[in-house]
Amino acid sequence: MKKPPSLKAGDTVGVIAPASPPDEANLERGIDFLQSKGLKIKRGEYLLDKDGYLAGPDEARIKDLHRMFADEEVKAIFCAGGGYGAARIAAHLDYELISNQPKIFWGYSDITFLHIALQQNANLVTFHGPMLASDIGKPDASSISKSFFQQLFSEMPLVYSSKISPLEVFIPGIAEGTLTGGNLTLVSSTLGTSFEIDTEGKLLLLEDLNEEPRAVDRMMNQLYMAKKLQTAAGIIIGDFLNCVPRRKGSTSLSLQEVLCHYLSLAGRPAMGGFLFGHSSPNIGLPLGVKAILNTKTKQLKVDSGISLK
Repeated sequence: MKKPPSLKAGDTVGVIAPASPPDEANLERGIDFLQSKGLKIKRGEYLLDKDGYLAGPDEARIKDLHRMFADEEVKAIFCAGGGYGAARIAAHLDYELISNQPKIFWGYSDITFLHIALQQNANLVTFHGPMLASDIGKPDASSISKSFFQQLFSEMPLVYSSKISPLEVFIPGIAEGTLTGGNLTLVSSTLGTSFEIDTEGKLLLLEDLNEEPRAVDRMMNQLYMAKKLQTAAGIIIGDFLNCVPRRKGSTSLSLQEVLCHYLSLAGRPAMGGFLFGHSSPNIGLPLGVKAILNTKTKQLKVDSGISLK
């Protein structure tokens, strides 16, 4: 996998909206945060475009992404937000261009589809982390979320332990592999496409938002039937914010019961309680790098996602 070069003060970074339109006030505060790190900002030409629930037509969002990767002045690309639409552009990206111009690509949620596409088609390490309008630009944005942007400036391996958040062992064991995955809805949506996630021998990250346990059950079952859970080296469960039953008068399994069922079927080392995804704080993690999950020590050790210039 190609690790992008690290950032330094004075570098120019790009901001794009590959999915839904960002909240403009939050976006400006997020951009202010990047500038406070000594970075110069280049905005996508179509950053503020709107086309229903999309941040402009597919062609416009593709152009912004291509331009940022092709621009030698731009050293990193930050997604303004998620929502919906990233998968619509995946089949139309120039992966040779992207592979030949490796640079930091940062986002999560709907951006999961692009993470998987870039890793598997451009051999690029990418970053699953809080976005400018969706997270960093909110008035109550977590200082801890902000602190993990520092991994982009130095070769800094990450050790995630119970000191960061309480961790729960589902299936004991030690597993080593490359990190992949992200949002459960988007991971499951890759199945049957040319971008189908490859989990064999890898550590699979999963998180989601606002899905009832029965919906999580459906998607986990799909991953299980496609042998994506049982062929993974290990499984890492992030935040499943507001994934609770909402139908009054109906009975339901709990989210915990659903996760335990499928993780037990998979039989791979698995641990949960990680604050990545739709959580606050939202810990940024590199994808496509080697990591070790150890349930005995309750640690996830992750290699640095960048290379030093």
